[in-house]
Amino acid sequence: MELPKALLDPPWKRKPAAEPTDEEPIIVPGLTPPKDRLIVWRFGERERWAAVRPYGFWRNDEWERAAEEFRDGRMGYEPTRAGFLAQAPEDLARPLLAGWKPQVTWDFNHSLVPIVMRFEIRALDVSFRLAKQNPAGTGPILMPFLSADVARLMADWLYRLKSAQKVARTWFERHGLAAVPYLVPDALGKRVGPRRGAVKALRIIEGDVAGAARVHGDEAAEAVARLLADAPAATAPVEPPVRPPSLPSWLDVEALPRPVLRDGGELPPEAVRNLLLALTGSPGGRIDVTPVVDGAAEVCEPGSLTAFAWALFEAWQAARLPKGSRFVMSALGRFGDDETVRRLTPLIKEWPGQGAGHPRAVQGLEVLVEIGSDVALTQLNGIALKSRYKGLKGEAERRLLEIAKRRGLTTEQLADRLVPDFGLDADGTLTLDYGPRRFAVGFDEQLKPSLTDENGKPRKSLPKPGAKDDPELAPAAYRRFAELRKDARSVASGQVARLESAMVIGRTWTKAEFSEFIVGHPLMWHLARRLVWLSGDRAFRLAEDRTFAGIDDDTVELPDQADVRIVHPVELGDAVAAWSEVFADYEILQPFPQLGRPVHTLADGEGKSGRLERFEGLTVPTGQVLGLTRTAWRRGAPQDNGVEHWISWHLAPGVTVVIDLNPGIVVGLVDLNPVQTIERVRIGTGPYSEAIENGLADVDPIFVSELLTDLTSLTAS
Repeated sequence: MELPKALLDPPWKRKPAAEPTDEEPIIVPGLTPPKDRLIVWRFGERERWAAVRPYGFWRNDEWERAAEEFRDGRMGYEPTRAGFLAQAPEDLARPLLAGWKPQVTWDFNHSLVPIVMRFEIRALDVSFRLAKQNPAGTGPILMPFLSADVARLMADWLYRLKSAQKVARTWFERHGLAAVPYLVPDALGKRVGPRRGAVKALRIIEGDVAGAARVHGDEAAEAVARLLADAPAATAPVEPPVRPPSLPSWLDVEALPRPVLRDGGELPPEAVRNLLLALTGSPGGRIDVTPVVDGAAEVCEPGSLTAFAWALFEAWQAARLPKGSRFVMSALGRFGDDETVRRLTPLIKEWPGQGAGHPRAVQGLEVLVEIGSDVALTQLNGIALKSRYKGLKGEAERRLLEIAKRRGLTTEQLADRLVPDFGLDADGTLTLDYGPRRFAVGFDEQLKPSLTDENGKPRKSLPKPGAKDDPELAPAAYRRFAELRKDARSVASGQVARLESAMVIGRTWTKAEFSEFIVGHPLMWHLARRLVWLSGDRAFRLAEDRTFAGIDDDTVELPDQADVRIVHPVELGDAVAAWSEVFADYEILQPFPQLGRPVHTLADGEGKSGRLERFEGLTVPTGQVLGLTRTAWRRGAPQDNGVEHWISWHLAPGVTVVIDLNPGIVVGLVDLNPVQTIERVRIGTGPYSEAIENGLADVDPIFVSELLTDLTSLTAS
């Protein structure tokens, strides 16, 4: 097979076309931009920014002490400092804002939003400095600002930075002709750098640009008109020269396994090196590396490219994961398979706890998205459901939301479609064929695989292939069961947790969805038949023949337009005992507490003060507090020294229950304070609000019961 030309003659080796020379500059000396610095809000924008909650929570008697900690540096966590500036009394916050120079290089947009909303133009300097340090991440904070320095910065990004193109173009689209007076002095000035950026910016602004330039005089307006008339077809000045890709010093190319060609032999060493160089580039960039990577995929065996990518990853691990090696993860995303997913996912889950491992873990999520198989998206969903690192959990949730939107689904509907069937038959079983003997695989209430022999006798384990077994069938069946156990273990707890959450929040399925993704799904069937379901006012279970049976084993027929959900014991009332007897008679074990779930109600007058006093003042292990976050509870924003002083549950619209903790949970050192005192359990509109009276009055009794169950369990020890 002839190798694609791009593999042997990659684009970076070809002589570039001659670059066009600069246009003859049009100079009008002595122009200066307007000195005013404005903030221009769009309709409803300021209100949306006001809804962004800042980090931190201080009581009225704590502001002076916190201000002193801000001044002397004891308040060292920058998001907390930002939260203080956004919330503190203005006479304390304003002088501190003037001298605030946060040392951050990460995306700080979220922390700055409430500050800009509050202080408006007085927050421009700090916003400008942080946006310059992280254009793509923090740059959007400059959107409402209009000034000479912001216009020049946006023009520079537009011309020079590919990563900030979207931010710059959005800014110019937003301000349009109002930005022109700030650009004209640079566009007609002598300094080459500012001139190039300003000229490009003027050429993308729509409307009467020359007319807007007339504030600088007729000569300037005519000069701008000539600039626009003389614009080249590309409407862009000369771009900076392209650097060819290079490989990192830690990589020994010769040590990697060479990919195998589809028609035999191996990819030549030169082509292997070109493939690696292409992987370090950006598809669709100024050097388009796509033909090189696609060429390798065309002529090489997929499995050998997968092995090549994983060997590259292992070499990166052996080199202690040096920075600047994003191409390693890109290679996994391009050539990885389901086995790659199985090997990579445990690492993704652990990386956030290893120093600066969060960005690496986020890259790992991108690998799962790019591989895109059912197994990959199932693992992504598992991380979104139960990662113990809320940053990683949030990133996974965002990616699932993006995938769901592209498919026109909710995240719950997407999760239904991501449950793998593992090759099970329609009955939810699998036959392992050894030749002369066979074994059947089923699943218990926790989706743990179970085995029976041909006579229906249970087995604790699958025997290793023997001399009398088929030499091909038996080893393949043995490996198949090992893979099934591994895959089932990786998804089981996530699916159980998903259904339990669906019961609590009252998530519904249409009859069609219920039939396809629950009753008809070979794996989910094993969980669904162990639960009580509800449609309208009829509770039912799934019989062995997949029909719907009522409490007296009568057949339940669902109308085509019916909605189905998992019934909560609060809704069953006195019928819980009867249903429990049915399940006991049929020896049905449930995947999570449903019929045996505690049901709690508020005592007379309890909660009317906005507090749940019976749980206050008690001490609880920190580990049990953290255990609540496996469900709907969320840890609070870190305060001074990275201490989280509360956890909260957004129980219903406008109702949040907050548990105030002392001494608090230290981020990254959760064992430092092994015991917490519950100072208050307050019911407010959010984590930062004071308690409100009768806050639980209109909350669904199911949520109240779940809340009291959690608090009772937390304080029982």
